[in-house]
Amino acid sequence: MRFQCKCGEVLSNGMSPNDIELRVYTDKEWDELINLGMTDSVDIPFPKLDVWRCPVCKRLYVFDEGKLKYQYVLEENIF
Repeated sequence: MRFQCKCGEVLSNGMSPNDIELRVYTDKEWDELINLGMTDSVDIPFPKLDVWRCPVCKRLYVFDEGKLKYQYVLEENIF
């Protein structure tokens, strides 16, 4: 899949492994997987949501079944 970030960077998860796609589980989801004995990376199912991070601007994009659901932009710490 390819997606263009708001900053203009073209993101793709075509290569595996890649630095774009993140594996994100809630703590509860991860606990359930471990309790089922899924400790081998081959056994662990993909997360419910697909999260991508732009390497240029660090925006996060959250996809649900291939459709963009949320997007987050990094805010600078001004303190």
